[in-house]
Amino acid sequence: MRAAGSPAHSRASGNPAARFPPSRGRAEAVLTLAGVTLLADPTGALFWPEERLLVVADLHLEKGSAFAVRGVLLPPYDTAATLARLVGMVARYAPRRVIALGDSFHDGGGPARMADADRDALKGLQHGRDWIWIAGNHDPDPAENIGGRFVDILALGPLTFRHEPARQKPAMRATDGEIAGHLHPLARVAQRGRAVSRRCFASDGSRLIMPAFGAYAGGLNVRDRAIASLFGALAFTAHMLSERRLYAFPAARCLSD
Repeated sequence: MRAAGSPAHSRASGNPAARFPPSRGRAEAVLTLAGVTLLADPTGALFWPEERLLVVADLHLEKGSAFAVRGVLLPPYDTAATLARLVGMVARYAPRRVIALGDSFHDGGGPARMADADRDALKGLQHGRDWIWIAGNHDPDPAENIGGRFVDILALGPLTFRHEPARQKPAMRATDGEIAGHLHPLARVAQRGRAVSRRCFASDGSRLIMPAFGAYAGGLNVRDRAIASLFGALAFTAHMLSERRLYAFPAARCLSD
């Protein structure tokens, strides 16, 4: 995807990502939201360096086992795979606080179905740091034996973290920003004669919708009205994930389904 979009800034370019050791061609995108500098990782995680805050959205842990309960058999490794990626992010950024931005479990019974090894991995991630579960529509109630603390919405400095983006922005200062999940944004672009679809961050500088982090989570095209209407038509940028970097595309250049 070399020519179609704008590549993310590299850590060698003097931006805030340079605070972290290089990792074999990997590059975060430097995003600004309500005046706050954030690093968007190619995995779909988000890091706020000043606060040492890591954010992930829509883990949908135990989605495979939720389907199995209904008789739909999927490989039962999604929780382990998602947690393994999260282990990598915690190791890379060494956050002092982690926010899981809702729909962390696919359903209310997910925490009870977790394998002991996965539960131990989750608790290991939480050791020595503040871990915050934000309520989602799939997991609205606090769960037992998964650690952390539970909130509906969290305000930190100029940023508000919630699961579902507010359809109409609440009364906030013009300088405030919102970070949400729920919609699983996905960008579809034309590349080398074919259409390519990838998860993405969607942002206009005051609102940011995060991609789903979960291994089995699906995606919704950013041209869908459910996403586009949040920004006022197509006045936002899709920061498309790839294996080692992100590519920025104006939403107007993204393809519909």
